[in-house]
Amino acid sequence: MLAKRIIPCLDIKDGRTVKGTNFLQLRDAGDPVELAMRYCTEGADELVFLDITATVDKRKTLAELVRKIATHINIPFTVGGGINTIDDVSVLMEHGADKISVNTSAVRDPQLVSDLAKNFGSQCVVVAIDIKLFNGTWKVVTHGGRNATDLEATDWAKKVTDLGAGEILLTSMENDGTKKGFALDITRRISEALPVPVIASGGAGTLGHFKAVFEEGAADAALAASIFHFREIEIGALKNYLKESNIPIRL
Repeated sequence: MLAKRIIPCLDIKDGRTVKGTNFLQLRDAGDPVELAMRYCTEGADELVFLDITATVDKRKTLAELVRKIATHINIPFTVGGGINTIDDVSVLMEHGADKISVNTSAVRDPQLVSDLAKNFGSQCVVVAIDIKLFNGTWKVVTHGGRNATDLEATDWAKKVTDLGAGEILLTSMENDGTKKGFALDITRRISEALPVPVIASGGAGTLGHFKAVFEEGAADAALAASIFHFREIEIGALKNYLKESNIPIRL
């Protein structure tokens, strides 16, 4: 069985790491380069960097920050935020990204997923899917959770995988920042429906939450932010706990 992965996430706004609850009430969480170096040292399997307010005029600044981080780490590095074209991806790859993440732009133009997979390979293309409950149905939301869509979560995940996505980053808005646990049912449903890895995101608060998302949620990887940023959980301690719980993990 493939080892499960632990992935810290750097949500970036104006060059700083931030963290909120349900995508709102953002607070400063530190310097992204320092955090990235720390996570690399602590044994993170990968690192995700999401510019949550990316716009075209910030692209150059974003790319330079990506380069600064990439030069200090030696683990796979996924970058997302404001990616709309093949050229956007080329710039980020040149600056040190190993994979890129698209979300709103994929909903707006699903063909982008296929184009990116053809140009860079499916292994480089992560589709981030933010989901929220509407009358008992998990639907896709875009623009940092501000805009609702009619896309059902599992159907959309299947579609982008068929288009060439090599991995899905699934974030539950209901659970994000609450520290009450991941959205296990929908994570399992999507994980079992797809031939590609699913990264679960949103809700991590305890060691047991990670065990649950791997066992009950069938996730391939688990992503978290604030509990790592503010040292509420240390990555080394988490990995030891998972190993002792018979979860396949790299120490």
